[in-house]
Amino acid sequence: MSAAQGVIGHFDISGGDIAGLSSFYREVLGWAVEDRGPGYAQVETPSLRGALVEAPESSLTLGVVVEDLDAALLDAAAAGGSVVMPATDNGWVRKAQVADPAGNVLTLIQK
Repeated sequence: MSAAQGVIGHFDISGGDIAGLSSFYREVLGWAVEDRGPGYAQVETPSLRGALVEAPESSLTLGVVVEDLDAALLDAAAAGGSVVMPATDNGWVRKAQVADPAGNVLTLIQK
């Protein structure tokens, strides 16, 4: 990933009805939505890529680029947050999830 440290590099919009979410974002915002398999669709906006993800709970998760993922996880915990998902390599990117002190979840993406 070539984005700069701290830049929002991705987003996930989760909900129980991928078809409904896909139609909504295509029709209302004109975003390109491409089905990528069960429960997942890639989204292309004019300035950012993201995904629609089938999940029992609705949520919006921002993916923020970090220079050093392991250090960012330590920093998050030291700053009053918590690690929700440890560092994981999904074959495309190395990422993890943290919660801020209020419980808001962010995905951290290794630059």
